[in-house]
This record gives sequence, C-alpha cells and structure tokens, in this order.
Amino acid sequence: MNANVLMMVFCGILVGVGASFSGLGGGFLMVPLLLFLGYSAQKSVGTSFLAIVVISLSALLAHNKLANVDYKAGILLGVGGIIGAQIGARLIEHVSTANFKKIFAVILLGLAVYIFFKK
Repeated sequence: MNANVLMMVFCGILVGVGASFSGLGGGFLMVPLLLFLGYSAQKSVGTSFLAIVVISLSALLAHNKLANVDYKAGILLGVGGIIGAQIGARLIEHVSTANFKKIFAVILLGLAVYIFFKK
C-alpha cells in the first residue's frame, strides 16, 4: 500500500470518530486532506461527499441503537439539504481551487470563532 492510501484510511477513521461524536459530517477535515493530496476543489468536495455518505450511514446506525435520532427533523433538514446541495454543486464549478481554499478557510475560521465565543 502506498502512503496516500494509508493516510486516507487513517484520516477516514479520525473523521468517522469526529463525525459520529460531533455531527459535523467530516467534510471540514476530508476536503482539506484531499486538497493537500492534490485534488482539485471540485473533486475534493465530490469525493468528500461519497466518504461522508458511508460514514454518515454507519453513524446513523450507531446513534439509532442509542435512540439518538429524531427522524422527522432529520428528514425535513435533508429535504432542504437536497435543494441546497444541487445549488452548491453547480456554484463550485465556477470557483477556482485557489479561491475555494480561501473561501473554505474563511468559513472554517468563522465557525471556529463562533464556537469559541458562544456561551
């Protein structure tokens, strides 16, 4: 196995733990990893979503066993997410990888500041 394969599996484990623990989905970790490995912004985001589907299904099963799932709220959020995902996928086609990295960094920093200072 080459180093990239091992790094992806290891990062997948970390993202799985983080996503299942926090509910953040893992894209905030997966996308930077893929960018670091040389993927374009568009390929990083798309590939990240495939990984997130697999991780999310596993986390859903685990949380369901613990009775930690509100199906009505999840489905309603998912319906809105379907619409937003279609819009976002088309928008990213018009953003260069260099600009995407900047936008993504600003979003992550903004979230970090919000979470840090929220009471």
